[in-house]
Amino acid sequence: MNLTIHSSFLPLADPEASLAFYRDVLGFEVRLDVGQGAMRWLTIGPAGQGDTNIVLYPPQANPGITDAEKDVIADMMAKGTFASLLLATPDVDAAFAEIERHDVEIVQEPTDQPYGVRDCALRDPAGNLIRLQQRP
Repeated sequence: MNLTIHSSFLPLADPEASLAFYRDVLGFEVRLDVGQGAMRWLTIGPAGQGDTNIVLYPPQANPGITDAEKDVIADMMAKGTFASLLLATPDVDAAFAEIERHDVEIVQEPTDQPYGVRDCALRDPAGNLIRLQQRP
């Protein structure tokens, strides 16, 4: 088999805030912007990597989800425990310095981890945990 990752999904709470974060802070390209209001979906991805996408979606758009499940998801998003994303960079300190210039919730400054990587962590506007890991 020859498989690649085409799209992964992360929930969003505020499409405009998510758009500003991923486009203006992380420098991602906007590939699709569909829907409106609470049912707006954004497809974004890193510049120069047109085959790798992240779909930012409204979690309430799932037709099979119950009101109780919506409440649990909203609570988990608010705590930052519902979804996460791991990004790679050749220089985590330089990337962190760029990100830190913006109004972003920092969870962890660049740190050498005991398992052999240097990384940092922040949250996107929906509460999703974003880790940046330095690749050798």
